[in-house]
Amino acid sequence: MEFLYEYGLFFAKTITFVLAVIAIVAVIASSAIKQGSKKGELEITDLSEHFDDVEDEVMHHLLTKEQIKQKEKADKKQAKEAAKADKKSAKSGDVEQESRVFVLDFNGSIDAKEVSSLREEISAVLTVATPEDEVFVRLESGGGMVHGYGLASSQLDRIRQGNIPLTVSVDKVAASGGYMMACVANKIISAPFAIVGSIGVIAQVPNFNKLLKKNDIDYEQFTAGEFKRTVTMFGENTDKGREKFNEELEETHQLFKGFVSDHRPSLDISKVATGEHWFGIKAKELGLVDDIQTSDDYLQQSNKSKKVISIKYVVKKGLAEKFSKAASMSVDRVFSNLWQKNRIFPG
Repeated sequence: MEFLYEYGLFFAKTITFVLAVIAIVAVIASSAIKQGSKKGELEITDLSEHFDDVEDEVMHHLLTKEQIKQKEKADKKQAKEAAKADKKSAKSGDVEQESRVFVLDFNGSIDAKEVSSLREEISAVLTVATPEDEVFVRLESGGGMVHGYGLASSQLDRIRQGNIPLTVSVDKVAASGGYMMACVANKIISAPFAIVGSIGVIAQVPNFNKLLKKNDIDYEQFTAGEFKRTVTMFGENTDKGREKFNEELEETHQLFKGFVSDHRPSLDISKVATGEHWFGIKAKELGLVDDIQTSDDYLQQSNKSKKVISIKYVVKKGLAEKFSKAASMSVDRVFSNLWQKNRIFPG
């Protein structure tokens, strides 16, 4: 009887706890839904300041105390002279603005959903950038859906249309739709072993029709329009449907080749639009990229004469969403702890 009493008490505690957690999660989820779609915000980082801080930190470890004092005096003197020059220019009305490099990052997925943030970042840059500035995009993508990467390329083209120099950097991969984006730039730089190219189109569709037939399962599909559906996963594909599907792929490939040719007319498009990809060094020989260099080297060099600024558009999670995720992740852990504390052994 004592065992049954303890077991019943434990069971009641457990049920009460689980119901309480479910209620809390439900309330939080409801609150998150009511918040609707949240707007993001721009995060602006002065990379020039970061580079300078890193340099100062390294120098302080390398120099003696006397050398550090001398450097600090020299830096103060230089800062005063620069301030005087700025003041003089302001009085004469001849204020010259320092050129800037706006750094954007695009790490693309198959559906190129990151284009929503890219759009906001480019819109922000275009409100302040001048032809003396530069936009530098660190691009990483193996490609994906045509319409998604077509839109992403069009977003980059807005920079070109604004007469602002655009440089794209490929440290790892810019293939297929990724290269569609990269070719929009005035200049493309690539790391030596980055993967570049893959100017081609691919589609893969599994077909389960034989498996369905083997198990006496019928599949019916109804369409209006002869080519509303060319190939299917479950029905029996026809030669006519396959032929039409191949025509659509070829049409897409022709559009892709035309797009690349328009932006990089010096390319031998028949040689590079075979669907192959190349490492950066070979890509330079073929004219797919202009220079072999990493994004880090490029930005550090730019920092010597220009102000380097990173711009990111981020959508921050609300308190309800964060708490809901934390609660759902911790339910199993808390339940397990409760079980360990109240576990009952017979006998």
